[in-house]
Amino acid sequence: MKKEVEFEVVIVGSDINAYYMARNFHEEYGVKSHWIGKVKMPATNLSSIGTAEYVEDLWDKEVFKNTLINYAKQREGKKLILIGTNDFYVRNIIENKDELEKYYLFNCISEELFNNLALKDVFYTKYETYDIDFPNTYIFNCGTEKELDENKLKSLMFPIIVKPGHNVNYYKHGFPGQAKVYKLNTKEEVVETVDKIKNAGYTDNLIIQEYIPGDDSMLFDAVIYCNKDSKAQFITFAQIGLQEHTPTGIGNCTVLVNGYNQFGNTKNIVNRLKKFAEKIGYKGPGEFDLKYDERDKKFKVLEINPRQGRSSYYPTACGFNIAKYLVDDLIYNKNKKFKYIDTEVALSFVPMHVIKKYVKNKELKNKVLTLKRQKKLINPLVYKKDMNFARKKWLFKRDVNYCRKYKKYSW
Repeated sequence: MKKEVEFEVVIVGSDINAYYMARNFHEEYGVKSHWIGKVKMPATNLSSIGTAEYVEDLWDKEVFKNTLINYAKQREGKKLILIGTNDFYVRNIIENKDELEKYYLFNCISEELFNNLALKDVFYTKYETYDIDFPNTYIFNCGTEKELDENKLKSLMFPIIVKPGHNVNYYKHGFPGQAKVYKLNTKEEVVETVDKIKNAGYTDNLIIQEYIPGDDSMLFDAVIYCNKDSKAQFITFAQIGLQEHTPTGIGNCTVLVNGYNQFGNTKNIVNRLKKFAEKIGYKGPGEFDLKYDERDKKFKVLEINPRQGRSSYYPTACGFNIAKYLVDDLIYNKNKKFKYIDTEVALSFVPMHVIKKYVKNKELKNKVLTLKRQKKLINPLVYKKDMNFARKKWLFKRDVNYCRKYKKYSW
């Protein structure tokens, strides 16, 4: 029997991230969270571990603020923990910090630091002198520059990655064939892609970057939690086996193994990431995306999500529940001893058929299969206390759809 808790949880969002954060709280405390989302999504809409409301204009900043304040007023006298699940929601919580903290408890960074991290163009230039490694990068401004700088372009070896520096503004200017990231093989392809993005109305920076060779298993994920005093409480380090292969899903992990690294030197990179987070004054949950570069044997940071990421459930599966860290930090003011979480656990959003067929790294694939036999393979969406018929049906269809997607977009 769970002890009665003295707080309630409000999660802004209705996607996978929103679901597993509610699962964290339900696992640890037996509480149901309240989701406030823009649209109904099966991950949360079919769930019994939370209640949900949907606000069509939630992406309007005033509507966002007023919705949260009005909900809190209805729960007057309650301690409310507030969690954002994407960059837009987190940004709005930060921008309205002075008003929202009258009603909610949350742990987040300053607006300046958020911009330094979330705006990828700023990120690569702001921290280039810090003790972390980045891919070779050229920043191009769509609003002020008419043409690409050929000399800067020549300094990058093909293939080249092109991605927006400001995701929110980028997706406000949609166009046919719009993708999260573009992998391009010629100068002509780069010029054509940049022109499409500019012509759609995007006027912020583009990141034009060297492509680090290697399949999905060269990618790594590190989840960190820093308390209110910017002291790191834990960090993970996981090798990725597979990511989404659809144009809009690239960059989202679907299979990873925590506590596993084929390339060694784990403690060195973990300590550097920890020191970096503390040095910049990071607070709350965050996620580092990295890729190992075999050419110079370095782990290069691709981005830092100033929030928990889509696949950040796995610290909980290792016994270090993010929800407990938040509660102990925000309500009980507990400062925990730092822990590097090296427990071996595999996380997967896809069925075994996809793992067996599309994870190219045989050694990593065998590790996943071994962990499955040891009952250490988890899917954040499969929760035994939340398996009503509608959810089971949706999860089955989701697995079937993943098989189709990987067949269509196999690399």
